[in-house]
Formats: sequence, structure tokens, C-alpha cells
Amino acid sequence: MANIKQLDPFASPLDYYGAELRRLREGAGLRLADLGEIVFCTASLIGQIETALKVPTRDFSARVDAALNTDGMFSRLVGLVLRSQLPTWFQPFAEMEAKATYISTFQVQLVYGLLQTPEYARAVLEMGNTARVDELVAARLERQRILDVAEPPLTLVIMDEAVLHRPMGSSELMRDQLRHLLDCGERPWLQIQVLPYSAGAHASLEGSFTGLRFQSNPEIVYTEDLISGHMTANPETVRDAARRYASLQAAALSREDSAKLIKRVMEERYGPRSAVSKRPVA
Repeated sequence: MANIKQLDPFASPLDYYGAELRRLREGAGLRLADLGEIVFCTASLIGQIETALKVPTRDFSARVDAALNTDGMFSRLVGLVLRSQLPTWFQPFAEMEAKATYISTFQVQLVYGLLQTPEYARAVLEMGNTARVDELVAARLERQRILDVAEPPLTLVIMDEAVLHRPMGSSELMRDQLRHLLDCGERPWLQIQVLPYSAGAHASLEGSFTGLRFQSNPEIVYTEDLISGHMTANPETVRDAARRYASLQAAALSREDSAKLIKRVMEERYGPRSAVSKRPVA
């Protein structure tokens, strides 16, 4: 008799997903290979998801919902599974970020996580954790879904000019990332500003920080150090962060001039898109 791994469905969202997938698959009288044939994947992949060894995707979840007639259960559950892949210390902030009605962030080193392309996110995450990069990238992309809801948060992003010049991977990757910033900046509720080198000393030489406002909860300020993140609703800290952010906004380029700088760096530093990457015209 096959040695079937028994899961504790209460151990984690991933374990619960796997246990439910196995329960419903077996209830439908389907073998791993049978379901794999229906949802266009291997029996091995389904087995790995059922035993919490592999993280499911949104596409997989939608296909399983259709195959097992679950009324969208796995599509609803997968968001919780993906968010659970974020570092434990970061999860509380991600939960609050998803509830915010107003986000203001200043970034010194990297593009803000909500605005990263999948390729840029992968390049960033590979620097710190090569074992779980696929899961971490999927979790970061899931986090970005808050910008596509019916009522997204008003989002203000200020980036040091160094962010534009710091290559995280190939020139093509960086060009696509800066193009993505330009596209994001066209959304009326998302404002991107660049703090130019010419600004010199500024109000947040200590580093990056993010402010969150809510419909009813107190405002929060979030910062990170080398190994973890820190949230506080201390009124004095919140007021100080607001003053610093106002100073940074005043020193930064306007929305329009920031877009011009991003475009100029994209074209002059990272060059034209390579012929190989161009999509063929049908």
C-alpha cells in the first residue's frame, strides 16, 4: 500500500489547501493522473500540492475549481496561501497594507514592492533567498493585487534617483521595470516622484519608510532594518514621518518631471529593447 503523507489541515493555509484538494479529488473518484489530465498538469505536481510541497498558482486554482465544481473555493483560498509565503515578520505589514486607503512611501534602494515587475522582484529576492524564490515572487505579485481592486488605495511613491540607476539584472529587465513605472504613474490614484541627486541632503537620510492610513484605524509607520520590519502607531512617530514626507515631496521632482527623468534614464542607461525580445507581428 502506498505511503500517503497525512496532512494537518490546520498547520498552515498551504496544508489546508492540499488537504482539501485531496479530499475533493478522491471524493470525485479521480486519481492524480485523472485530475492532471483535466487541468493540464502532471500528476506529480498535483501530488506535491496535495502534500504541501508546492505552492499553487491562481491559474491552477481556477482550473481545479472548474474541474471539481467547487464554486470558486480554491480561487478564494489561494490568496491566503500565497500571502502566507511572505516572511513571517513581514506578514503583519502586508495585511495592514491591504487594508489601507492611503499609502505613502519613500524608497532609497529599490522600487517599491507593489510596483515591481515579476523579473525585477525575482532579481531582488534571489539576493537573499534562493531556496524559495518562486514562492516569494508569487507572494509579492499577490500583494500587488490591492492596486487592481475596484477602490484601490491612494498611493504616493517617492524614489531616490539611485533606484533608477541601480541595475538589478540585465538592461532589458531594468528597461521593462522603468517602463512599468511609467505605466503605473499614468493611473490617477498612483503618484510617482523621483528625488533627484541634485536635492542633496534630505529629510530621510536614515532610510526608507512607509506610512499607511485607514478608514478608521490609527495611522501606521513602517520601517525595516537588516533582518526584520517594524510598525508603530505612536502619534509622535507618525507626525514626524508626515513632516519628513512633506519635506521629501517638496524636494522631489513633480510627477511630470519625474516621468521625464525615468524615461530618460530608461533610454540612455538601459538602451533600446533588444530585437530578440520583440514579439513577432502576426
